[in-house]
Amino acid sequence: MKSITGDCKIFYKKAFVLFLALLAFSPAVSSAPDEPNDILFQLSVITALMQGVFDGSMTYEELSSHGDFGLGTFNSLDGEMVELDGQFYQVKADGAVYPVNSSMNTPFAIVTYFTPDKDINFHASGDGYTNLTMLQSYLENQMPSKNIFYAIRIDGVFDYIKTRSVPAQIKPYPTLTEAVKNQSIFEMFNQSGTMIGFWSPAYASGINLAGYHFHFLNDKRTAGGHVLDLRLRNASIALDYTPKLFVNLLNETEFLQADLSGTNQADLKKAESNVVAAR
Repeated sequence: MKSITGDCKIFYKKAFVLFLALLAFSPAVSSAPDEPNDILFQLSVITALMQGVFDGSMTYEELSSHGDFGLGTFNSLDGEMVELDGQFYQVKADGAVYPVNSSMNTPFAIVTYFTPDKDINFHASGDGYTNLTMLQSYLENQMPSKNIFYAIRIDGVFDYIKTRSVPAQIKPYPTLTEAVKNQSIFEMFNQSGTMIGFWSPAYASGINLAGYHFHFLNDKRTAGGHVLDLRLRNASIALDYTPKLFVNLLNETEFLQADLSGTNQADLKKAESNVVAAR
């Protein structure tokens, strides 16, 4: 007689195949839709992270075969991950940046092979600067469609940038909303560096964070984190149109048994912004 857990795994494996078939799509935006750089590879879904599914089974060695540009986190939610030019970095809650061992695991990550489709020389209007909200509005005006995904790289000298990182959590894991109450906040000035980010359509809500998700890494590889705000005058911006999404679901007990039926989007926005105050 099969166990309930065994039946559950069989069900999810079948559902996984159907899920990927539904997610693989290719609007007529790129002239070469089958190239690897047209695929956004995502491990797990944002609703699982919201529910405290902080353990993963994919190593960074395996993740590296799916892209050279991306962001994510680590087992136990131990800091913010940045992948830039094929190298992984871990920004921990102490504010330092650490190398990533290829055997380390991740419960959630988004990567792609970054190949720009549009390059922009950005200059803030007048003698002022742009903040994060203004920059996001500007970027949306550069997008030819709101129905595909975008990988976004922003290089420049940031007059000011505010980031965060979350310390490793202890089992039984809390929800993401509770975990980020202990986030560390970093405020930096005159930082030369790179913002690594993605924009997801509204219909992707639940699979990913609808809208923007940015991480930052300075040129010295000594500071970074999840971006909360900024002030920026000039920058080089590159957009990579990404019309395909591939989601790899976790085959772990915590994921299979988690209630992923829905996540309050207001809570998700709080967890990903500065609305949740740090202790």
